Amino acid sequence: MYNSRNNLIIGFHGCDEKVQKELLFHPNVILVSDKPHDWLGHGIYFWENNYERALQWAKEKQKRGEIEHASVIGAVLSLDYCLDFTDSIFINLLIQYFEFMRVQNVELGKELPENKNVKQDKNNDLLLRILDCAVIEFLHQRIAEKISKDVQTKGYSNLKTFDSTRGLFTEGGPAFPGAGIQKKNHIQICIRNRNCIKGFFLPRKGIAFA
Repeated sequence: MYNSRNNLIIGFHGCDEKVQKELLFHPNVILVSDKPHDWLGHGIYFWENNYERALQWAKEKQKRGEIEHASVIGAVLSLDYCLDFTDSIFINLLIQYFEFMRVQNVELGKELPENKNVKQDKNNDLLLRILDCAVIEFLHQRIAEKISKDVQTKGYSNLKTFDSTRGLFTEGGPAFPGAGIQKKNHIQICIRNRNCIKGFFLPRKGIAFA
């Protein structure tokens, strides 16, 4: 009843300048991230209302030689039916599907994947979220399979697939000694249904009024 996120929000996507221009002038050509360590599963990623964090992320990729020119593209988003991990009902759902996945892996004699640190991260924030990604994708897959089975047997399903995923993350180490607030805290959005992206825009700088 309260799980639909219909209001429009602003998201920022850190990227190479070439990607920024491509999305600006060809907004229907959108590349989906499908890396095994994606924090919120596979989809198109945005920092919610956080231009500076998006730019910082892009600059870090430029420094590592992964992109040429760090840039940011803005987007107007509607999350619609959102797997929102700031909402207890969806955290509990994720726990439930983790248990399903764990039992399945035991039956198949398979080890569960693990989240991992990267060498350059002194804060040990488990930046490679391999387990999280696997569980989230398992959840999406099992729900899609149940919907397909319902449609085949009953002609309809009471379930529906998620349009987006949203999570609150803390990382980067304390903002100051003893702080509970960390330097890179952010809300991340993963769009699965591309129709949730209403449009892209070139972020502008604010004007200082006298």
